[in-house]
Amino acid sequence: MSIKAAIIGFGGMGSFHAQQIKQINSIEITGVYDINPQKVQEGVKKGYKGYSTLEECLSDDTELVIIATPNNFHKELSIEALRAGKHVICEKPVMMNAKELEEVLEVSKQEKKIFTVHQNRRWDKDFRIVKEALDRKLIGKPFYIESRVQGSRGIPGDWRCVREAGGGMLLDWGVHLLDQLLWLVDSPVTEVYAHLLSVKFEGVDDNFKVLLKFENGLSALIEVDTYTFIPLPRWHISTDSGTLVINDWECSGKILKANLVEFKWEEGIVHTSAGPTKTMAPRPVETIDELPLPQMEPDCKDYYDNVAKAVKGEGELIVTPAQAMRVMRIIDAIFESAKCGECIKGVDIYET
Repeated sequence: MSIKAAIIGFGGMGSFHAQQIKQINSIEITGVYDINPQKVQEGVKKGYKGYSTLEECLSDDTELVIIATPNNFHKELSIEALRAGKHVICEKPVMMNAKELEEVLEVSKQEKKIFTVHQNRRWDKDFRIVKEALDRKLIGKPFYIESRVQGSRGIPGDWRCVREAGGGMLLDWGVHLLDQLLWLVDSPVTEVYAHLLSVKFEGVDDNFKVLLKFENGLSALIEVDTYTFIPLPRWHISTDSGTLVINDWECSGKILKANLVEFKWEEGIVHTSAGPTKTMAPRPVETIDELPLPQMEPDCKDYYDNVAKAVKGEGELIVTPAQAMRVMRIIDAIFESAKCGECIKGVDIYET
């Protein structure tokens, strides 16, 4: 039997949730609520029950509530839904900061209800290719990971431009890149250094770069640009014996891997296009193998099936509250680093 669910906030992401869930059997959307009556009517036209008030929504016989409102409403709505006896899926970023999340998780614990965040980009094809390659050790031991998304249209002129609403690219896209990275690297973060820019929207970041160092020695860069017309690769991963590149959302890219770790260096000066240099001279082509990227076809609808199983007591959450807290603590450190211009240490609460 499917779990009955209601959506709070029937804008772009609320409609996305409804569309995705229509394609699965584990959850059924039965009603929608929005502070904009027109959005509620759009839901009614699509066959859902329309709630005129939040109280009406939370008093209905649904088991699950999906919160898809602007970020600054997440805390209040999550607590009200949990107090009303509902399990909760909250859109990302789960809260405005870690302190808010602590309050919500305490209520979740008191009410014995599931609370999770919609980190759907754990099912992105490009990310799953990277994870598969690293899990299978196809390219050696990684020491540096670059993960970025870049566009040239700026940011939409909606709540994303408003600081008080939780706008900016760190909370919009950065939370995805950070969540993916923390799922890839099995080690605590020890250092955070951030550079946030407000190119056209004062008060919110529309471009940023964040450097992270992990306890196991690996370093990583996550980056979001909204005014870049010649993008860099979506992923660039350096290991002790190879390199993986994914160029774009279409997942074009390749793996180059050394088939000979040690080789004989030339005697004397090596002349290259860069001038005389041994260190940066091209590697002999016969010492390199080119490998295809792993083939992956993930489906983000699996997220909802997992939540449904957890609600029924038939499985554990994939996106856990502890993972959400870890992301938020590091995001807090990123904002702090950007504000003070210093490296922040000792911020990560790490759970295997």
